[in-house]
Amino acid sequence: MTEFWIIVGYLSLLLMLGLMASRMFSGTKSDYQLASHSIGPFLLLMSLFGTTMTAFALVGSTGEAFKEGIGVYGMLASSSGIIHSLCFFLIGVKVWSLARKNGYSTQIQYFRDRLESDGIGLLLFPILVGLVIPYLLIGVISAGTVIQNMTAGAFPNIESFATDTRATSGGVPPSIGSLVICLVVLCYVFFGGMRGTAWANAFQTIVFMVLGIVTFCVIANQLGGKDSLLENLQSLGEAISEDKATRSHMSKTKFFSYLLIPLSVGMFPHLFQHWLTAKSASSFKLPVVAHPAFIMIVWVPCVLVGVWATTSLVPPKPPLPTIGDSDVVNSNAILPFLVKTQTTAWLGGLLTAGILAAIMSSLDSQFLCLGTMFSTDIVTHYAGKDRYSDRQQVLLTRGFIIAIVAITYLCSLAQPKSVFTLGVWCFSGFSSLFPLVFAAVYWRGLTKWGSYASVLATISAWIYLFRESGWGANRSYVIDLGGYEVMPVAGIFLASVVALVGVSMVTKAPSDATLKKFFAD
Repeated sequence: MTEFWIIVGYLSLLLMLGLMASRMFSGTKSDYQLASHSIGPFLLLMSLFGTTMTAFALVGSTGEAFKEGIGVYGMLASSSGIIHSLCFFLIGVKVWSLARKNGYSTQIQYFRDRLESDGIGLLLFPILVGLVIPYLLIGVISAGTVIQNMTAGAFPNIESFATDTRATSGGVPPSIGSLVICLVVLCYVFFGGMRGTAWANAFQTIVFMVLGIVTFCVIANQLGGKDSLLENLQSLGEAISEDKATRSHMSKTKFFSYLLIPLSVGMFPHLFQHWLTAKSASSFKLPVVAHPAFIMIVWVPCVLVGVWATTSLVPPKPPLPTIGDSDVVNSNAILPFLVKTQTTAWLGGLLTAGILAAIMSSLDSQFLCLGTMFSTDIVTHYAGKDRYSDRQQVLLTRGFIIAIVAITYLCSLAQPKSVFTLGVWCFSGFSSLFPLVFAAVYWRGLTKWGSYASVLATISAWIYLFRESGWGANRSYVIDLGGYEVMPVAGIFLASVVALVGVSMVTKAPSDATLKKFFAD
């Protein structure tokens, strides 16, 4: 029960933090949705990093490294460190400046004004919401899996908690664990808004970074069995098989096509909203510089722990967590399994809090963002800005957040897939929309019809390829592009660029007034 009570204590602490933030809530829409543009460099760094480091980075990367080897780090982590910071610098600072100048609070408001098109909002809203929901599912599914594994054996006398696998039997079922996490995040977002979200993100980012390093060292010392950490790392490195220590089984073109996936941060609506909370342009300096180092601190331990789980130093199946009564190892449960079996109960509980911290630090921003988009881009935009008071707009935001939490939870009750695969498909969609935001910021020749063509080409190609992959069931699905094996994101991205440039070249450019407004130089 030790791990269980530590998890309960940590979640209670988060609820208190959200209630404290709500006491500073001024009651205005701007304060609830954007914290009144008061976020400085440190909180901005913590918010941006905590939002991008999801269950995909912790639970997903560990599980994928267990399956595919250490090359997972090169596929996404090292490139993400550089590309994320470039997006913050090239896109984030620019849209922050335009948003402060023109009063935007959402991504869709910016595109409507920049493209002189009301319809772009109606096209983008369902697509962005549809892509964010799988992103939310990554966190909710992972949270339920982590809680079940870490509380295994805590409730041996509850029949409904029993499973066919010793690693999970007697633990809180994923359906209950996921529900609790959804409710906790909902509470502090509901009452604290963006300020509560920023505070919670800062706190949780510190928690999972510190405890992540502790996890890495403890598991290394436990598995290695030597006297020093350096000796244990050397012993573990030698135990890794050659196929897990290299990416020889993966073609170079497939490997490099993964570089497109980190571009997704440029189109994340929740990240866009965090950019707008910055107090000034100089607030971006610290996130741009520190973000790559923070990614290394988090991803290196997760990937190495996943690879270590494949060595002879870890007991073979059946002790490894499996899916039901089959012999298939549940890769989503590798990280919590090692934390539980290789650490003490107290430390395991604290490390579980760290894993949950990373998961929840993304869920909160995504929930708040969708609520903001609904109230601002749909209800207020079409009903009229003056029809609803600030209080009513905040209630609309909160109402849609509750609806999205409910939908996400119900979707999570379906058979969970690989967190990593679900994340890659989700990010592929956002990455392929990146040409739209980049062109909107830097290309005067972008037209509304080019934008429509780009968005429609992206979603059509995404749906087609997702269907061809068996709706994500084929984890190794690749496409042939000009005789080269690449990830599906490469084909979707290419379709987006061709449609955007081709149609923009033959359609009417924006008015001089709009170009002057967005390109003052």
